[in-house]
Amino acid sequence: MGTTTDRSARTSYRSVLVARPVRVLFGTVFLYVLGFQFEILGLAVLVYARTSSPLLSAVTFGVGFGPQVFGGALLTSLADRFSPHLVIAWGLVVRAAPGIAIGLAPGLPVAAMLVLVGVAATVAPVFTAASGGLLPQLLEGDRYVLGRSMLSMIGSGTQIVGLGLGGAVLAVVAAPDLLLVAGGSLLVAGVVAGSGLRHVGRLPASAEQLGVLRSSLRGNGELLADGRVRGLLLAQWVPAWFVTGAESLIVSYVGSRGEAATGAGVLLASLPVGMLVGALVLGRFCRPRTRERLALPLAIALGLPLLVFALGPNLPVAGALLVTSGLCCGYGTGIQRIFVDSLPEGRRGQAFGLASTGMMGGQGLSPPLAGALAVAVGVGGAMAACGALVVLSALALRHPLSPEPSAE
Repeated sequence: MGTTTDRSARTSYRSVLVARPVRVLFGTVFLYVLGFQFEILGLAVLVYARTSSPLLSAVTFGVGFGPQVFGGALLTSLADRFSPHLVIAWGLVVRAAPGIAIGLAPGLPVAAMLVLVGVAATVAPVFTAASGGLLPQLLEGDRYVLGRSMLSMIGSGTQIVGLGLGGAVLAVVAAPDLLLVAGGSLLVAGVVAGSGLRHVGRLPASAEQLGVLRSSLRGNGELLADGRVRGLLLAQWVPAWFVTGAESLIVSYVGSRGEAATGAGVLLASLPVGMLVGALVLGRFCRPRTRERLALPLAIALGLPLLVFALGPNLPVAGALLVTSGLCCGYGTGIQRIFVDSLPEGRRGQAFGLASTGMMGGQGLSPPLAGALAVAVGVGGAMAACGALVVLSALALRHPLSPEPSAE
């Protein structure tokens, strides 16, 4: 399905979208992110209305992330065993179940709601592994890199749209209805993937015929044992983990300044806005070699705006700082070419699942650690400390963040 092209040649968004399976995949990801945002928002509102507990309401934001670590560790070899359209479609159908079930039965115990979402979340890395492994099969060279940039833009843009649209929907319907919309969106995404990607061939698979659990564990171990792959994974993970830690303190930062809670919504949207613009600029105006050379400087610059939070900036300045940080989140685009090249054919899908699992795991762990730090040094100080850790981690990972430039 992939189209051979000069790996160093600059391409365009239009050339990426020529192939119908790529458009289907992008549409599927859009519906997935939209449904996921609706589910988190609807569930948090429903749980808070039932319990009046800020803690339980906050827990609902993380219940869709933490269990992904188990799915990523134990199930991602499925992505290399079956046709992509089957893995993606069934993963989305399973992921749709909690929204539909809770929407139809909002009187379920809160614990049962959280268990439903948590169990369904374990399949998310399998979906991510299959879709991530499929993209380099459909696109080659700079088309693939630009395709990854477009996926990042879709994720950031849909996150912004989902938060805004979800809030608007809740103004006219109850939280269970939003959960039904979330489940419906994920179900439609599954149908779209199952029909639109059915002619895409199966990814090259490993020759070993172990069970799913053993194959997943062994494959993850082999990937992490490869120093080149491990370095590139850590380069994608670690700076982003610390940024998430700072992001998790935004609501507390607004409260610490005695501002209205509505200000938190603006700040929460600031980072995705920067991510969207940054991905657009890198993809549209930068050549492959330029993106690769910018990987390390952007990773370092990702943390620098966060250092200013130690001074307690007002909300407009804080928003500008978060947008600036978000602009640098595209640093990972510069190492996508070498990451794909470093992967063994039979483990490609699983490698993308591992990349997603590590990202989600760190993003689930960093907020409580950042919160504990905020208790000790204050919210602004903790956000600045997260920024410092971003800079230090980027410097420590300077080798994988400085790939050999592609020839132009």
